[in-house]
Amino acid sequence: MQAPARLGLYSAGLVAVFAVAFATAGAVVPADTVQAWAEGSGDHATHDQAAEDVTGAGGRAGHDAAPSPLGLGVASDGYQLTGISAPTGAGTDGELSLTVTGPDGAAVTDFETEHEEELHLIVVRADGQQFRHVHPERDADGAWSIPWQWDAAGSYRVFADFVPGQTGEGITLSTTLQVPGDYASVPAEPLAETTVDGFDVAVTGDLVAGESSALTMTITRDGEPVTTLEPYLGAYGHLVALRDGDLAYLHVHPHGDAPAAGQTSGPEVAFDVTAPTEGRYLLFLDFQTGGQVHTAPLVIDTAGTSSGGPTSTGDGQRQDEHEAGEDHDH
Repeated sequence: MQAPARLGLYSAGLVAVFAVAFATAGAVVPADTVQAWAEGSGDHATHDQAAEDVTGAGGRAGHDAAPSPLGLGVASDGYQLTGISAPTGAGTDGELSLTVTGPDGAAVTDFETEHEEELHLIVVRADGQQFRHVHPERDADGAWSIPWQWDAAGSYRVFADFVPGQTGEGITLSTTLQVPGDYASVPAEPLAETTVDGFDVAVTGDLVAGESSALTMTITRDGEPVTTLEPYLGAYGHLVALRDGDLAYLHVHPHGDAPAAGQTSGPEVAFDVTAPTEGRYLLFLDFQTGGQVHTAPLVIDTAGTSSGGPTSTGDGQRQDEHEAGEDHDH
């Protein structure tokens, strides 16, 4: 849902952003560090992506600047994340807060509503664990905040996805926060089926790098198809895909028209997804039934990836089960 490669609300949209896992505790990533990341990952950018401003100065990067993927930096096109704060350790209650400033340096208070929210906040640890997709509240001064507690230590990437009213164009800004403490990184293994809150979720279809690929999510319970999927964020399902390793970020939405209030659907939700490169992708499907949002984590490889793991149309063996509340908050 970000520009320039952004489709409409109910068709699939692609945006890739690149992240690494190092920053000082609770601080915005320094501009020179962000620039270094951009120079090191420029080969992953798609050819039609414009150069983004990662200097922190609020202006567009010059012609000689290395192009950077969307969402890599704390600043783009004059918009910048500022005032970022969060609890300093795991298990401590507090707030996650941030402010978006505009080209004039003032806090932005005029946002368009997209996917039923003015700002989408996605937080994930560098290994793909501890995923959260939440919606903070904005005060009259433009500060966004949400009650927050880190469940585990590690380096976290924080994405803010929004549409300024002044431009009407989607922007994704991001930064990295460090939660001190010991933790062991969890390697991502192919996982085409999983169970969450008693619902079985499976993904089928081949994810082909560099082209639009159809992926279908099927939701069942006790062996029976679930046909009571309710609209969530204006659709019957919401999918976030993160490339394993650098957390390249794809934000996609399912096929079909906007559901009307009171309508239900299921058991299948189909998506068009474009993976920018070959590799392994972490999928997080949000779906709602009975007024409750559930998040199903899955992992698939692009077709032909020489990683030793099956693609989403492999054996389909369930490799793990994720129960409610383990890593996913709403």
